[in-house]
Amino acid sequence: MKKAPKRKSSRLKRDPVKYIRDKAKSLYKKDNECYICGASVTLDFHHYYTLTPLLAKWLREKRDSRPDHYVDEYIVVWRDEFIEDNWAELYDHTVTLCHTHHLLLHSIYGRNPSLATADKQKNWVEIQRTKHGMV
Repeated sequence: MKKAPKRKSSRLKRDPVKYIRDKAKSLYKKDNECYICGASVTLDFHHYYTLTPLLAKWLREKRDSRPDHYVDEYIVVWRDEFIEDNWAELYDHTVTLCHTHHLLLHSIYGRNPSLATADKQKNWVEIQRTKHGMV
């Protein structure tokens, strides 16, 4: 009796964080105005805990960062687990900013800010909000 051929795992076609972002986006609750200045056009959704370093930390903690887990069969499983484990960081520790303020924040803290800067980012946003008379 012949054995069925083993299915070869297919490598991911994109960076793993993009699969997570695509899934997580469906539950984002972006406000109708910039939290800092009240602008209502060109709004961005900002995570104080940036996805890329958050995922890297989670994978290290799960000891699941082996390249063989970056295949199609695993992404759905660990993507859902990652979202569940990091719910607060993905949905609660966020803010809606106009594109101008979002770019300004990232010019200060970098493209993928360290997770350790989340409280500093929040503080910066609150200071800017006060400066714009939104308090």
